[in-house]
Amino acid sequence: MRAHVISVCTLLFVAGWTCAAELKAGVATIDVTPEKFPVRVNCYFNERIATAAHDRLHARALVLDDGTTRILLCVVDSCMMPREFLDKVKELAAKPSGIPVENMMISATHTHSAPAVMGCLGCDADEAYPKFLEAQLVRAITMAAKNLVPAKAGWAVTHAPKHTYNRRWILRSDKVRNDPFGNPTVRANMHPGYQNPDFIGPSGPVDDSLTLLALRTHDDKPLAVLANFSMHYFGSPTLSSDYFGLFCAGLAKRIDADKPPWVAMSQGTSGDLMWMDYGSPQKNTTIQEYSDGLVQIAYDAYKKIEYRTDVPLKMKETKLTLNRRVPDAKRLEWAKMTLAALDSRPPKTQPEIYAKEALYLHAEPKRELKLQAIGIGSGGICAIPNEVFAITGLCIKEVARNRPVFVVELANGAEGYIPTVDQHYLGGYATWPARTAALEIRAEHKISIELLFLLEDVMGELPGRLDRPNSKYILTVRASKPSAYFRLENFRGKNLENEVGVSSGYNEDKVVYQLSGPPI
Repeated sequence: MRAHVISVCTLLFVAGWTCAAELKAGVATIDVTPEKFPVRVNCYFNERIATAAHDRLHARALVLDDGTTRILLCVVDSCMMPREFLDKVKELAAKPSGIPVENMMISATHTHSAPAVMGCLGCDADEAYPKFLEAQLVRAITMAAKNLVPAKAGWAVTHAPKHTYNRRWILRSDKVRNDPFGNPTVRANMHPGYQNPDFIGPSGPVDDSLTLLALRTHDDKPLAVLANFSMHYFGSPTLSSDYFGLFCAGLAKRIDADKPPWVAMSQGTSGDLMWMDYGSPQKNTTIQEYSDGLVQIAYDAYKKIEYRTDVPLKMKETKLTLNRRVPDAKRLEWAKMTLAALDSRPPKTQPEIYAKEALYLHAEPKRELKLQAIGIGSGGICAIPNEVFAITGLCIKEVARNRPVFVVELANGAEGYIPTVDQHYLGGYATWPARTAALEIRAEHKISIELLFLLEDVMGELPGRLDRPNSKYILTVRASKPSAYFRLENFRGKNLENEVGVSSGYNEDKVVYQLSGPPI
């Protein structure tokens, strides 16, 4: 178990780079709070209606240009945005901004208190808001591109172990619950409650790293900070930017109260993470206290960043088509009968909601995902259009070792949860087939492999890639002439290949990985 001491590591740009042209950066922040009410609010099982805004929502756009490559990093106060919506935004913004669509990353913070841009579960998309948001995003991107100024950049990575915890806990074997289809498959559940005796412990590890990409002008004035942290959301009244907005305002003020810089908080791999420590007694923490604590940790790291002007940029995008777990004939018939009994009223119960989702999946059995990797100096960013478990982010960062890398989830689309293969066995709503969790069981494995290839394209060889046939590590092991060699590397999936023989193996069900153990 990591001691609860915040360690700060400032990562400098490595020597040996190809000299790049002068870096330029431009930023813009646009208000995306709806002008008309009421609006639908999604991201829970049922629809909610907002009649006013608790606080303002924003889209924050950062454009970087090294003279050869121009890229966009945009973070939006939204729960999730569909691929089709974001593709249109990019097409509209490409010409006025001078940014190719494949060099644009647009992600959602995942606040659960924003207007519904897409339909999911028991809530349809709001009828008017997506068109308004589309225009505002194009404005933000275009403005950021027009605001380019010479800049220098630096990275920092720190940790905030008291600000994020695993929220998906494993039930006792005698407490297994039924899913919406009437089957006893729920062996793990989100939000177990504090010290609930029905649960035995968390189902996965925690990524508590807080990463900062900071930019300053040539005359050393603060310009921008793009942060990344893996915590689902805090919880706030509708409409609200949640803690993400408080963090941005708080860090900007700490850096320069008179002329606050642009600050954005992107969502990390928080599919199974939340701020509550369910293994301890409940604490009465406010959203302001939570945000202020994270701001302090970020600011301590920010002060130690060192900057460079020769910051090469590289961005790669690929498309990956995956199957959805579509309903079989029996479930499809059940879904149709369940919906027919509603007599035109909206679905409200979980069985009714998942019956409706079954029809969506039947109509569209495959989805094409956009995956991206971005190299910015010595650091890198991966973009995934899914809700991603912490173990996936940890594995990607482990491959990068001591280089700053973070993963942005719900970027360029919203294709649902992607639990690892072993987590699928545990069930729970992150595995129930719906637009929010429909991809094939091995989706996480396939996505991770593609991202590693992209990341190496933009960052060069990654020191943690031990799976190359001719790596020094593998050659050394083979030279020792073992009777069997199972690499057990993180992205291999369920089946285990014997590297030196014909026998093979597999990972058993009912096993979860990378949990904290006793001190060594």
